[in-house]
Amino acid sequence: MSLNTAHADHGVLIHAGECIILFSDNVVVEFYGNETPEFKGSKNGRMYLTTHRMIYNSKNNADAMRSFSFPFIALQDVTVEQPMFSANFIKGKVRAQPNGNFIGEVKFKLTFKSGGAIEFGQAMLKAAHLASRHAAPDAPPPPYTPPSGPWYAAPPPAYAPPPQGYYGWIPPYSAFPDQPAPNSVFVSTSPPPYPGVAGAGYPAAAGFSGADAKAAEAAQSAYYDPNKPQTAYVPPPYSDQPPTYQESTSKKDN
Repeated sequence: MSLNTAHADHGVLIHAGECIILFSDNVVVEFYGNETPEFKGSKNGRMYLTTHRMIYNSKNNADAMRSFSFPFIALQDVTVEQPMFSANFIKGKVRAQPNGNFIGEVKFKLTFKSGGAIEFGQAMLKAAHLASRHAAPDAPPPPYTPPSGPWYAAPPPAYAPPPQGYYGWIPPYSAFPDQPAPNSVFVSTSPPPYPGVAGAGYPAAAGFSGADAKAAEAAQSAYYDPNKPQTAYVPPPYSDQPPTYQESTSKKDN
């Protein structure tokens, strides 16, 4: 959905109130169906699953694509593939939004070189479903503005997910024991422009209402067709306006 807007100081840049749920340090990303130069070639880097999106950060500081943001609201046709003679992978497509540094849509393929594609894909789809509960299907998206203040290096408690999980769902933390390196996670002072798994108000993961509990129970079985266990669905996208790369980096330079 947005290109080169989710990195800072050789690390990942997240919003205030956004948490990193899972982290994988060895992922290959390939893009198809869009002629934007930054999409060319296989890319090796880190993948973050947050409460609001997936984020790719390149390990190659010379790559034209330093980061790519996959908000749940912009994803379509996501599946977890299990080929017979090659590594499992996640594929799908993501739509561009105004000021996202590319136009149209792009297809993607994520290969987890250290394993974990199935667990990561299922966790992403569950988080996307929980986030979709907080957005009316026909409502206009919330307005988005670039970060209004500086960002800062955050200690792990500032971005770690709650160990008890979200609405009865506990992500597969044990499948991804690695954590981001020290001083590699940066947090802006602006909240996310789209809802996450806990909505826009970021309530604690415990103490839900009866309605939330029923919704969470429904969410556990809402992802998969039993006849097609490798396939899952995410909510349809809606528009928002991510910052341009120039707007994002200007905050750091100032």
